[in-house]
Amino acid sequence: MPKEYRTVFGSLDNYEKGHIEIINDDPKHYAFSNIFEVASMSKPYEKVAVGINREYVIETLRTEGTSQWFAAAHDESVTVMDGELEIRLRKLGEGDIDLPEGGSVSLPGEPSGPQMGLIRAKRGHMALLPVGAAYQFHADRPGVVILQGISGPETVFKWAEIARVHA
Repeated sequence: MPKEYRTVFGSLDNYEKGHIEIINDDPKHYAFSNIFEVASMSKPYEKVAVGINREYVIETLRTEGTSQWFAAAHDESVTVMDGELEIRLRKLGEGDIDLPEGGSVSLPGEPSGPQMGLIRAKRGHMALLPVGAAYQFHADRPGVVILQGISGPETVFKWAEIARVHA
């Protein structure tokens, strides 16, 4: 008789406070940082670091309403973990912003370049945020995304606060 597996995927409304389940190398069971709890305590579009490897960072963002415009001097990727997200892409125009080598930055206003496209992503979808483009997020209801990029001025480190919550 085949073994039954149950994968539980969290959301802002339904998550179990973080713990690690020891698995027996079975890929159907996995551990995931409790990004939902971190997002539930975050301001909309605050880029909170939940994982770091040298200059690379995984940030979790609470999606709610419309974000400011962001841009980075490198590609980034975003994965929708809960909810639905609209990603607006525009080309950066001359003089819009001087991008630092690492990390994303918020723009002081709207980018002056032409529209590049619109991505509508749902839970489980991943999108590329390409270098040379500004991006803006919009969500009608609260949700959660993880963003992979390079640590920079928009990255918020709350290690002590996160650790206290999980103690």
